[in-house]
Amino acid sequence: MDAKTKILEAALALLAKGGAQELTQPRIAKAAGVRQSHLTYYFPTIHDLLQGVAKYTLDAMTAELAQRRASGQRPPSLVDAAVATSGDKRRMRMVLGLVTTADREPKLKPRMREFLKEIREGLTQILRAGGLEGTPDQVAFMHSVTVGQGILQLARDNEEARQESQRVLKMAIEFLRRKS
Repeated sequence: MDAKTKILEAALALLAKGGAQELTQPRIAKAAGVRQSHLTYYFPTIHDLLQGVAKYTLDAMTAELAQRRASGQRPPSLVDAAVATSGDKRRMRMVLGLVTTADREPKLKPRMREFLKEIREGLTQILRAGGLEGTPDQVAFMHSVTVGQGILQLARDNEEARQESQRVLKMAIEFLRRKS
């Protein structure tokens, strides 16, 4: 793995562990096993690093979605997919970090929109495999509920929050089934 990738992976791990406040140059350099001068060579400022992390993450997640589609993997059940996504702390912290970074860096907004489109295409397939039409409104609804529950679960981080999230996600799917 090259130095730039090590830096990006270390930044991702720190972001997932404790949020954006963990992203200091000394911490990232230590976690990546590189000198701070290497870090500043690739990413002169924290803003540059956040932009790099956002792009790296978006590219990796997009590639993962494409690989799943290309391999013909059967999508998980609606409830399982929603619960797994909303309960993934790393993913939720990453979503929050990416949204914040894209908000500060207008150049990332087109890439973020493209990434969200790809996420929703994957969600459309999951909804259809679960017996729903997968209309744009259904997809937007499930996307919103899943991300919202994930953020709330991350904020509270306890068993009660996980159970509530599972109940709410099941209710959302039942609601969509009744409306179909």
